[in-house]
Amino acid sequence: MKLNRSTFVKAAAAGAAGFGVPAFVPRLGEAADAIKIGVLEPATGVYAAPGGNEVNGMEMVVEAWNAKGGVLGRKIELVKEDEQSDPGVGVQKARKLVNQDKCVALIGTVSSAVSLSVSGAANALGVLFMDTGGHTDDVTGKDCHWNTFRVCHSTWMESHAIGATLLKRFGKKWYLITPDYAYGHALENGLKDVAAKAGGEIVGNELTPLGTTDFSSYLTKIESKKPDAVLVLVQGDDAVNCLKQMNQFGLLKKFPAGGPQVELEPLWQLPPEAREGYWGIEWYYKSDLTLGKSNKAAHDFVAASAKKYGRPPTARNCFGYVGLDRVLTAMADAKSTDTAKVARAIEGVKFTSIFDGSAYFRKEDHQLMWPMWVAKIRPNGTPNDKYDLFDVLDTHDADAIEQSVAEKAKVCKLNYPA
Repeated sequence: MKLNRSTFVKAAAAGAAGFGVPAFVPRLGEAADAIKIGVLEPATGVYAAPGGNEVNGMEMVVEAWNAKGGVLGRKIELVKEDEQSDPGVGVQKARKLVNQDKCVALIGTVSSAVSLSVSGAANALGVLFMDTGGHTDDVTGKDCHWNTFRVCHSTWMESHAIGATLLKRFGKKWYLITPDYAYGHALENGLKDVAAKAGGEIVGNELTPLGTTDFSSYLTKIESKKPDAVLVLVQGDDAVNCLKQMNQFGLLKKFPAGGPQVELEPLWQLPPEAREGYWGIEWYYKSDLTLGKSNKAAHDFVAASAKKYGRPPTARNCFGYVGLDRVLTAMADAKSTDTAKVARAIEGVKFTSIFDGSAYFRKEDHQLMWPMWVAKIRPNGTPNDKYDLFDVLDTHDADAIEQSVAEKAKVCKLNYPA
């Protein structure tokens, strides 16, 4: 009897059903279905630049893993959605990625409000969520979930790192320009904690809507308060507009400026005269403090990223790279894409990647534990590298700036499923 492909597939399916096994029959020479990872990043709006760089870091990971055969013999595929820095859109897109696109894990976000909403949605959907860029404490605090991990530092870590440096170098009276959503409020709380313990004072705090273009009504109040330092907490395009206007008002020459976090994306958009101050930084492509002199993987990452994208990688490239690499490594180690098994394979494991080998996701709250640095801005870069804007001054170890396990246990209960 002639046995063509159609007859063979039908027979195989019937036989498989009889033995209670899946009836999937791949095409001849075809690998198993790809492992799909859902990417939620802002492709538009205030945070488009950092979101795009997180995606760039993820794409480098996919290329590296697929070049060596993928994970569990399956290729990795990214399915991307624009979450528009909107919490409601983030939830909608998360559901679409899991229910329609069949993604087995989610990764991304920049806005902390979106990070929180996607974390809740991922928990309801039962899939892993790697928060690469949303910093608010609640992600690994009171709103923590067993299936959510965070790469970037918490706002508590950021505020306590810069606070220690400000107390050492300047005074105790601080004026804040704060984004009016979860991220900004969490930074404000952290800075208040630092100031209270040191006998300091927040002499002014201007809450600014996301997407503010004109900061003049907030900046004109600064001089009357006579602060020892002005802390700019806004990020992305808002930071560009705020620092440009502070320079135009002459404030950068009158007061020390800085903040808990600065990123290369907005700094590269600023004219040199508006690049000023002392800032917390999360990862730096040029620093041996972050790369490690003998860390070949880190140096290879920097070189490959610069070649691929035409400029050095930023902390956001790092977040995307490390976050996805840990997810895929955990799947390979667990020999599974099952969410609980992958989560257990991530937590508590020290790894090198493009770090120095001491980084790990804390088992109790799933916060990545790695140092923060404080740098003074170098406005014009160096003669050999116009992108090299950070002069690193201080290093703050993770355990010194993050809340302790005992403190976090009061608010974070991971509650793995039985």
